Amino acid sequence: MLRYKIVPVTPFEQNCSLLWCDASRRAAVVDPGGDVDRITEAIGALGLTVEKILLTHGHIDHAGGTAELARRLNVPIEGPEREDSFWIDALPQQSKMFGFPQVEAFTPDRWLVDGDTVSIGEETLDVLHCPGHTPGHVVFFSTAARLAVVGDVLFAGSIGRTDFPRGNHATLVNSIRHKLWPLGKDVAFIPGHGPMSDFGEERESNPYVGDYA
Repeated sequence: MLRYKIVPVTPFEQNCSLLWCDASRRAAVVDPGGDVDRITEAIGALGLTVEKILLTHGHIDHAGGTAELARRLNVPIEGPEREDSFWIDALPQQSKMFGFPQVEAFTPDRWLVDGDTVSIGEETLDVLHCPGHTPGHVVFFSTAARLAVVGDVLFAGSIGRTDFPRGNHATLVNSIRHKLWPLGKDVAFIPGHGPMSDFGEERESNPYVGDYA
C-alpha cells in the first residue's frame, strides 16, 4: 500500500510529500523545495529508505532543495518534463528574486513524459504531463491508492497561477479537465500548497474548473 506524509517547507508553505511503499519502506521525496533538514528528519522519524526524488515542476519552492537533498541521500532525480529545464537552470536567479537561500541548478537523471511510470518500492505511479502553470509540469497518480500529487496544477477551491513565463490559463484548464477529471471523482489529491481535497469536490465547487464553472 502507498502511504504519504506532507512536510510543509519554505516560506511559501509548499507541500513537500514523502511517498512510500508500506511493504518495503522504500520512499520517494516529491518536491523538496527547501528546509532539507526538516525533510531528512521526517524521513528518519518514519524509518524510510529514500530511493529517488520526484519533481512536479521547476519553481524554486518545489525544486530549490533538490540538489542538496540528492547529494545527501545519494539518490537520482526524476522529473519534471523537459520543457521545465529553463526553470531549473534559473534556480539560482529564482533564489535571489524570491529571497531564498542560494540554491543550485541541476540536471534531472530522468526527464519524464506523459505516459511514463515511476516506481517506489513495490508501488507504481503514472506520470501525466499537465502543462499550464509551467510548460513541463507533471502529476503523479497511484491507481491503487486513488491518490494524485498535483503540484501547482490544482488546489482546493482554486487552480495554479499562469502569469509566470510560459504559463497559459487555457492550457491549464484543459490539463485539469482532460487529464485529471477522467481519473475519477474518488481520487484524493495533494496540492502544492494548502489542504488536500478530491476531484469530486473540485468538480462540484471549484469556481475555475468545476462542472458548473
